[in-house]
Amino acid sequence: MHDESGAGGGRPLVVVANRMPVRRAGEGDTAHWETSPGGLVSAIAPVLRERRGTWVGWNGTASDEVGAGDAAADAFEHDGMRIRPMALTRADLDSFYYGFSNETLWPLYHDAIRFPRFHRRWWWPFRDVNERYARAAAEAAGDGADVWVHDYQLQLAPAMIREQSPGSRIGFFLHIPFPPEELFAKMPWRRQVLEGLLGADVIGFHTKLSAQNFSRAARQFTTARGSDSHLEYDGRRIACKAFPISIDTGAIDSIAREDETGRRAAVLRESLGGRRIILGVDRMDYTKGIDVRLRAFEDMLETGRASADEVVLMQVAVPSRESVGDYADLRRTVEEHVGRINGRFASGGNAAVYYLYRGLDFRDLVASYMAADVMMVTPFRDGMNLVAKEFCAARADEDGVLVLSEFAGAALELLQAMLVNPYDIDGMSAALDRALRMSEDERRRRMRTLRRTVSRHDVYRWADSFLTELATAPGKDSTRHEPAARA
Repeated sequence: MHDESGAGGGRPLVVVANRMPVRRAGEGDTAHWETSPGGLVSAIAPVLRERRGTWVGWNGTASDEVGAGDAAADAFEHDGMRIRPMALTRADLDSFYYGFSNETLWPLYHDAIRFPRFHRRWWWPFRDVNERYARAAAEAAGDGADVWVHDYQLQLAPAMIREQSPGSRIGFFLHIPFPPEELFAKMPWRRQVLEGLLGADVIGFHTKLSAQNFSRAARQFTTARGSDSHLEYDGRRIACKAFPISIDTGAIDSIAREDETGRRAAVLRESLGGRRIILGVDRMDYTKGIDVRLRAFEDMLETGRASADEVVLMQVAVPSRESVGDYADLRRTVEEHVGRINGRFASGGNAAVYYLYRGLDFRDLVASYMAADVMMVTPFRDGMNLVAKEFCAARADEDGVLVLSEFAGAALELLQAMLVNPYDIDGMSAALDRALRMSEDERRRRMRTLRRTVSRHDVYRWADSFLTELATAPGKDSTRHEPAARA
């Protein structure tokens, strides 16, 4: 059970995110809005209803019309939530989203696995779209509210909202890692981004390391002073803390216990020939390490520690940002690897790799988690990675092994997973072999601990902890605090 009242008492809550919490379903006369799936919406929607809140986000469509994105579209009510849609043009998407957000910020914040591209022609639209989101949020906040801004696309918005709604308490949560200051320093607009974030009273990250990275960058490139956890800036005291995000554990566990989900898991195992199943589920993104996972599996087949008659790697790759060149290149690389492995090691009609380039219905996804003997989550860098937590929540049978990259934020919590370095192909291959040979007693002991962890720290606790911190933010009273010296 979770408390739906949310922290913050009677103050209205305004949530600002790149997307709305609803999506359009059906066509013509049957077209309607339905609530989007996912833990973030599940956790925040009850608080919005309780606190007369508004969610500001993009409506998912883009117009060719010049000026069509100058203002927010008409607000509407859905399932007790007030929603303020943002209108964007195709030019906005090209520059704000595909350009600056996903070719500048995304690679830079993920250890520059791909070299970030810094173009001024993307920067000004990025700033303009942030300003429009901030204007819509400030209008929704009125004389004062708790405003919670989400993710890397809207890092300029907190300061813009503060300028327009000085009576509001403002929080920001970054859903991806924040890079070390020596990487962040590469960005020409580093000061502007930091000052945008410093408009918040509480800035949340998945890990203490990301909070530390941000605080040190802020002290290096702005006038902020303080410690790794608190900053003094513009007469305010700002908290920089870790709030590890999680999942709706109870909902996933409930789906896993349904007879229909169990039937789907059994059908999947049978369709794959009753072999041991190694599972990967990822967006098709170069940060996720899909290619090195394939190479580790190939190494295990080459050395004869397993064969396609015994084991299959089921890789679900969800399409993502297909118009971005690096993503199209990655898809080609992955599919070439799959073809090569199957060409070399398929046996008796059994493919070594069962590859799906599409998303799965959520019940089918949970069934896949249940059917797997080993789950491989091997990103080069991830803020958290909720797939790892979903796998644990789905294992009501208390079985299965999680092989997890030490560079995922989830590795700091899921200590009973088998932690691997995704840059070490030999090490990953050896860990995969060990996972397949692990005794039942050890598998169950590890999984019981993992399930306790994700059960105790679910997405509702995450949302409540952040909003509680925001409700107690000192704001302008912070001038009484002495800034700590930087180590």
